[in-house]
Amino acid sequence: MYRRNEGSRRLPPNQKAIKSILGWGVEHPGIVEKLPIIDKAKWRLSVDGEVENPLNINWDGLMALPQVEYVSDFHCVEGWSVLDQKGEGVLFRTLAGEARPKPTAMYVWFACADGFTTSLPLEVLMDNDVIVAHRLNGEDLSQPLEGPVRLVVPKLYAYKSPMWLTYITFMKENRLGYWESGIYSDTADPRKNDRYCEK
Repeated sequence: MYRRNEGSRRLPPNQKAIKSILGWGVEHPGIVEKLPIIDKAKWRLSVDGEVENPLNINWDGLMALPQVEYVSDFHCVEGWSVLDQKGEGVLFRTLAGEARPKPTAMYVWFACADGFTTSLPLEVLMDNDVIVAHRLNGEDLSQPLEGPVRLVVPKLYAYKSPMWLTYITFMKENRLGYWESGIYSDTADPRKNDRYCEK
């Protein structure tokens, strides 16, 4: 089971710990007025771009991959943190191992059922705490908020952990996502209070 670094300072600068019964994202309705509700039987995760083996994974395919449990903290850029979130999913690097990124792959683009997008360096995603998650605190990710699958990147602000994940593409160059295109920082490091993009 992955656990966050117990020796590190629990809360990043200017963060306040809260309790959230419904889990991550309860204060965030996404970027559309009507939230997507995704049937697991119809859900697909496409993985393409700079890879040797493009994937089109259904729910059973995701469940067939090695599963991990984890405990990590979740930090929202708006100033709240939810501590000790217990979940289950597939390491991103396991998924990458299935897709086999080419040497040209440096960044990864994520797109979601609500139209949300974000990107991250492949190097960051290969850490042992980055999860394609489908369970939280003993339950499947809630619908319509979050589920059935979201990325979890505990070291960064939560807008780098997109909900309703449906599409991943490996890229040669970076591309700014929804919030990074003029509002929030692309590097998104809570420990550096790195919230807003430079104007």
